[in-house]
Amino acid sequence: MRIAVIADTHLPRGARKLPEACVERLRAADLVLHAGDVTGRAFWDELSALGPRIEGVHGNIDDPALAALLPETRVLEVDGVRVAMIHSAGPRAGREARLARRFPKCDAVVYGHTHTPQVERWQGLWILNPGSPTERRRAPARTMLELRIEGGDLVPELIELGI
Repeated sequence: MRIAVIADTHLPRGARKLPEACVERLRAADLVLHAGDVTGRAFWDELSALGPRIEGVHGNIDDPALAALLPETRVLEVDGVRVAMIHSAGPRAGREARLARRFPKCDAVVYGHTHTPQVERWQGLWILNPGSPTERRRAPARTMLELRIEGGDLVPELIELGI
């Protein structure tokens, strides 16, 4: 099972679009996760049309139609692995412990909002932020994540998409 993970796409916005390498990975995935700040319902529909099933949560700047469609948090079970999703994980200080308390029976928590990637194992829990494929802000590159589930184990990989 291959899962493509993105967040903070902030689309549509002018002529900006997803990098082609990101689109290729989304199309090739078995499942796509979006950790919020899609921004518009039209772009959500565009992502949905790529082919794989897409699951997501709403972010703090998603338009009202999209925010009504997507929950604030979500927990999915994929091939025996429980993955929680939330857009904003709160302040940096204590983030990992806070996420572990909020999602106690999960194997991983995917969040967005910061535009800064994080791939960290904290007390047996994967804490995962894909960064942003479109707006890197203070991160060194635009990024996304690819998760593989192999024999019940989650294997995350950060994918750099350029500056």
